[in-house]
Amino acid sequence: MSATTTSGAYAIDCTGVRKTYRGSGEPALDGFTLAVPRGSVHGLLGHNGAGKTTAVRVMSTLTRCEEGSVRVAGHDVGADPSRVRRRIGLVGQYAALDEDLTGRQNLVLFGRLARLRRAAAEARAGELLDRFGLVGAADRRIATYSGGMRRRLDLAVALIVAPEVLFVDEPTTGLDPAARREVWEAVRGLAEAGTTVLLTTQYLDEADRLADRISLMAHGRVVADGTPDELKARIGDDVIDLAVSDAGDLDRLVELAAPWSSGDVHVTGTTVSVPVLDRADALLGIAAAASRDGIALGDLAVRTPTLDDAFLELTGAAVEGSHDDGDRTGAQTRETVGKEVSA
Repeated sequence: MSATTTSGAYAIDCTGVRKTYRGSGEPALDGFTLAVPRGSVHGLLGHNGAGKTTAVRVMSTLTRCEEGSVRVAGHDVGADPSRVRRRIGLVGQYAALDEDLTGRQNLVLFGRLARLRRAAAEARAGELLDRFGLVGAADRRIATYSGGMRRRLDLAVALIVAPEVLFVDEPTTGLDPAARREVWEAVRGLAEAGTTVLLTTQYLDEADRLADRISLMAHGRVVADGTPDELKARIGDDVIDLAVSDAGDLDRLVELAAPWSSGDVHVTGTTVSVPVLDRADALLGIAAAASRDGIALGDLAVRTPTLDDAFLELTGAAVEGSHDDGDRTGAQTRETVGKEVSA
């Protein structure tokens, strides 16, 4: 469906948004268009500088745009920001909690700041502590909480006034795997309860597991949109990962692999990733060519495309710090070459 549709089915509806910061020669947002269905988890992915943070600031009324239309929870953020603010929650990258208060006291405090009566704030705090599995730690100081517990409490704070739309920025940055899973469960539970969640993340596996749909950003605009499977299907082919023993052989291996590639060949760390149509023919051909050139190959693997592959192909850039369930953690793309490269 078109992002320009004004149907009530969309919790977030942005069209042609442009934002340029004073003193900057380039717009942070340049034709940004996005439509997020109600009750869904929507992932917004992009490399550093793609415009994710600015987009969230515009949608959450923290920054005004100079062009375009932005409607959140049925209201125009420029014409009626106060109504939008009453219907949204915002969870920043770092927990905004008082370390000296208990979990319960933090929730009651934020409830009172949201103009709830004390009895209502205390009741709401109890509901949220139960919902996020924090009843056992409710009366402990925040300073004693683990990273995952803090993040769950931060989400609970954002739900004090039961927002229709929740913006969550980098929810698991710095958390260990167990804590990340805790936060994933909490975010998915929000959508199941009817809250629309817009999630920005640098972790591609996180978006793959959590998001119903994903929008990929580059240069201030959305360049691709779809479900995780739809985005991966746009790559289409199998991918062969070839690790080299000597990093000095990377450039030559890229050249040797090009004749078998069905798309762009990417280098990540010391691994060359080649999309192919015929895995058996390509694997034998590339291995033979490498052997003739005296290139020692390490691990070889054939896999289906990942969201990381889709991001690289559709935006031409890696998400800094991105990783999937393989071993390509945190690596930056060294170069991208097409099939026109000759040996």
